[in-house]
Amino acid sequence: MTSGKRQLHLNAFLMSTGHHEASWRLPESDSHAGTDVAHFQRLAQTAERGKLDSIFFADSPVLHGDVTQRPYGSLEPTVLLAAIAAVTERIGLIATASTTYNEPYNLARRFASVDQISGGRAGWNVVTTAGDAAAKNFSLTGQPAHSDRYERAAEFLDVATKLWNSWEDDAIVADKAAGIWADNTRVHPANHHGRHFQVEGALDVPRSPQGHPVIVQAGSSENGKDFAARYAEAVFTAHQTLEDAQAFYKDLKQRTAAAGRDPEGIKILPGIVPVIASTQEEAHRLEQELDDLILPGHARNQLAGVLRVPAESLKLDAQLPADLPSEDAIEGAKSRYTLIVNLARRERLTVRQLIGRLGGGRGHRTFAGTPDQVADAIQQWFEAGAADGFNVMPPVLPSGLDTFVDHVVPILQARGLFRREYSGQTLREHFGLPRPANSFNSVPLPV
Repeated sequence: MTSGKRQLHLNAFLMSTGHHEASWRLPESDSHAGTDVAHFQRLAQTAERGKLDSIFFADSPVLHGDVTQRPYGSLEPTVLLAAIAAVTERIGLIATASTTYNEPYNLARRFASVDQISGGRAGWNVVTTAGDAAAKNFSLTGQPAHSDRYERAAEFLDVATKLWNSWEDDAIVADKAAGIWADNTRVHPANHHGRHFQVEGALDVPRSPQGHPVIVQAGSSENGKDFAARYAEAVFTAHQTLEDAQAFYKDLKQRTAAAGRDPEGIKILPGIVPVIASTQEEAHRLEQELDDLILPGHARNQLAGVLRVPAESLKLDAQLPADLPSEDAIEGAKSRYTLIVNLARRERLTVRQLIGRLGGGRGHRTFAGTPDQVADAIQQWFEAGAADGFNVMPPVLPSGLDTFVDHVVPILQARGLFRREYSGQTLREHFGLPRPANSFNSVPLPV
């Protein structure tokens, strides 16, 4: 662990034209950005210029929604990270991949490859993937039960870790005179035999400079928090109020300690969607301009899908129906369901108003203001025990990330809350995380 004054961790969550539902409809937006590698390379370079810890891509093995209403095309994120690694030097590279619709060997190999290509900058956002639509792309009639998905995920992580550790750090000797490239006694088969997976051999990718990719998690259900306490090194989460964020932060740190881990070894990063302008009035005008471009019918259909109700039951100018399904009946995205319903009930929002609130960040906190006000909002949660940093979700790209890096980051740096330069090379070093031990190592590495 690093010592000294506690500092923020900032991740840039990148999504085609931006996180706002209607960002693609702005005149300056590129409707083909979602499949433009150069677009994402430039964004990553901007994040690196701001000394951010990492960039992050969400992913799901299913085509969501009606393609007539919003750009949905996206590239497989680990492939995209490999392209970004080639044009960056320090920024961490995090991608999402599902434990429900992958196999441990293939996925461990893919992330180990990105970690090697980038010099130890890779992270894996572990998800279990909710929804019947994804299941039907993988020869299933419906999604596995919530608890079953997390049970599979736990075993999946156990296997992946065995594979990443199958090479000792000093296995490659490269002795040309003797004709020995690697010491076969220092490469170990996984020999895993469990309920879900049978994996015999060692990985074919040697151990990376940071040991293995940083494990990130984004579920906030009870199962999700237990999983994070056991495995996660960073957690992406969504909260609307300081009080909710503080309660989540305290709970997850306590669960991490109860799991026998150092609570400082898990970084909690709530999402924030900052709409930034030189005056508060201008920021609110920009926010309203985006909200006015939301297509209510499309947004209502999306909301109905999350709430598991028919779209026609959601009247735009009425509050949510009283007879929504209980949280216990929800088998996927439980925490997001609860957040949305609580937001609507707490503030007595109509469906139209709720759609506007969700349009910016799908339940993540939105904040419109000046650079100083955005920095104040970040600092307040950071110092109040609600966050170790933030998952920054620009509503419009590339302009939103440019503005955050050029105008908010310098304020946080001036306040001593954020780094001015990178002090390490790997994502673990950015997060202040130790390099994971490998029980197979026959001799200690030099310090």
